[in-house]
Amino acid sequence: MFRKKQQDNHFAEIEEAQRVYREGITTLRDIIAPEAFEINFNYLRLGNYHVRSFFVLTYPRYLYTEWLSPIINFDITMDTSLFIYPIDTAMIMKTLKNKVGQIESRATMEAQKGLPRDPQLETAYQDIEALRDLLSRGESKLFHFALYFTIYAKEKEELDEATKQLESALNSQLVYVKQANLQQEQGFDSCLPLCKDKLKILHNMDTSALSTCFPFVSSELSSNTGILYGINRHNNGLVLFDRFDLENANSVVLAKAGAGKSYSVKLEILRSLMLGTEVIIIDPENEYKKLCDAVGGSYLNLSLNSPKRINPFDLPKLANKEDSRDALRSNVITLHGLMKLIFGKLDAKQDDILDKALIETYASKGITSDPSTHHLKPPTMEDLQRVLLSITGGNELALMLRKFTSGSFAGLFNEQTNINLDNPFVVFSIRDLEDELRPIAMYIVLNYIWNKVKSEMTRRILVVDEAWYLLKHEDSAQFLFSIAKRARKYYLGLTTISQDVEDFLGSPYGKAIVTNSSLSLLLKQHPAAVDMVVKTFNLTEAEKYFLLNAEVGEGLFFAGLNHVAIQMMASYLEDQIVTTNPKQVLEMEGK
Repeated sequence: MFRKKQQDNHFAEIEEAQRVYREGITTLRDIIAPEAFEINFNYLRLGNYHVRSFFVLTYPRYLYTEWLSPIINFDITMDTSLFIYPIDTAMIMKTLKNKVGQIESRATMEAQKGLPRDPQLETAYQDIEALRDLLSRGESKLFHFALYFTIYAKEKEELDEATKQLESALNSQLVYVKQANLQQEQGFDSCLPLCKDKLKILHNMDTSALSTCFPFVSSELSSNTGILYGINRHNNGLVLFDRFDLENANSVVLAKAGAGKSYSVKLEILRSLMLGTEVIIIDPENEYKKLCDAVGGSYLNLSLNSPKRINPFDLPKLANKEDSRDALRSNVITLHGLMKLIFGKLDAKQDDILDKALIETYASKGITSDPSTHHLKPPTMEDLQRVLLSITGGNELALMLRKFTSGSFAGLFNEQTNINLDNPFVVFSIRDLEDELRPIAMYIVLNYIWNKVKSEMTRRILVVDEAWYLLKHEDSAQFLFSIAKRARKYYLGLTTISQDVEDFLGSPYGKAIVTNSSLSLLLKQHPAAVDMVVKTFNLTEAEKYFLLNAEVGEGLFFAGLNHVAIQMMASYLEDQIVTTNPKQVLEMEGK
């Protein structure tokens, strides 16, 4: 007996020692537990966060599919909990039978009293009978359903703002929610991944109504017309789209170098050509020559040694007489922007001299605001220089212009135009131009293309690669933005491509071009620029992470208000034509 008592004491000492030891061990509960927990009337304090829970009070008579999807995709930290309790069909059939009897009895009594019919009573009767039919045939089942939300915010004001946002979004769909006042702890527990419903605020729903509450829906972006842009990463569906069906056909492509910008745009061009769309490209790096040769396009190389020339003084040939009257004034304004690229910043006096000189230059060739004179041979930069020399105060401007008339850059912009855009696929290459001349050449080429677009309306896509070149200068950026705004009127879709995302989005004109583009393609982004992209396109943290870790040819495709994750896909022949991978190009050339 004494020995047994000793053993019991020994075991008790061991258990006490184990208990003391366990108290000093950090457990999983200690790691995940908040540092503080405060319960208030209509919110909780969870560490540094303010937390508020809600329950759905009433639903509308009809619910449509995906009604919960916008709530799930809110850009706020939120937990959503759905509880579904199956109800025994035999029991509910008996309850519904009794309910039908009660309704029929009430209707009969009201009829005997001579009361007018009650539409609500008749609707309830029809709904119950329809549900009984579905349940009896096994086409539907009945469930108890509970739906709760818990939102998180750093500050109380932020929590109140998120509350208004959630309530407004649900109330607009006739789904009314209430804050779980005096039950915030139970509401919070109900939204934790513990499968415990501590609020028990239930609603009856049949199978069809319950199916509309399924929150995980695949994003879909496809139509019956257009071209294949790629594969939808959400559901492996096809992203088929016609950019000309949107509010405007403008597109923006932003990505870091090597992410697949040119590859994606070339695929779109190749497939658009098959549908009869004309394509014009400004190519700063000779990336489109192979594609141009493959489709039989016109490749126009602009350089000091090239015979191809564009005269910036050309006037557009417009079919609309009203527009023709303003053709001279419009081109003078465009030439103002060009001269500012050449001269740099001008003061008010120099700007006035330049304006006067441009008008007199056209007048020297007999060209006035009268459209009947617009067919005359236009002047050149040499004519402008001559006029500037004849105007008081124009000597300095004439001196700065001499480089382009008789100096090292002579001939490039000082001769009559000897090219045309009759081919459905035209590429302007400016790779061999000096860096100083590139923005000037892009400006002149864009103006020439724009005049062609205005003179003949047909379905066209204009691709401006490395658009940040133009955005570096105020006047060229403004000109590109004006094209983006007016392109839709002339059945034109402007595609701007840039790998220098910071410079593009950092420019007010770059942001304006994005807002005037219904189509956007965001491929892999550099960590230094991704925050600006997230802010501009209002992306979620998950989408930001996706863009940082995307593979080549993967990204986010925006069309109007919808967007999906996309993977660019090409056939073997398309890949051989559009690839710019140096290793692959050398292998194809047998080197």
